Amino acid sequence: VQLQAFGGGLVQAGGSLRLSCAASLPTFSRYTMGWFRQAPGKEREFVAIIGRSGVSTDYGDSVKGRFRISRDNNKSTVTLQMNNLKPEDTAVYYCAGDLSYSRVAAASNEYWGQGTLVTVSS
Repeated sequence: VQLQAFGGGLVQAGGSLRLSCAASLPTFSRYTMGWFRQAPGKEREFVAIIGRSGVSTDYGDSVKGRFRISRDNNKSTVTLQMNNLKPEDTAVYYCAGDLSYSRVAAASNEYWGQGTLVTVSS
């Protein structure tokens, strides 16, 4: 398993959760990482992306200002801190990785985690 996501769960609206993704990729620091989500009956949605050094980040419009992506290249992990959660954030969250930033941004990356379920109650 190259990517393993964990940290999902049930939280009330307005609460916070932290998702983590542990990577077993060779030379993790060479990979752009990202998070996507998919709610029941909906298409996969881009959530956040982080470049190899951690300096470059971008977010989907629906999560800007509430979510923060970070990475620890020494521990080969990427984290998604989710604050002020809303019921519409309910989805299965997937971490993603690729050597190419553009491929992650386009959701055409090579590696996907297995997904972790986040449920936000109103």
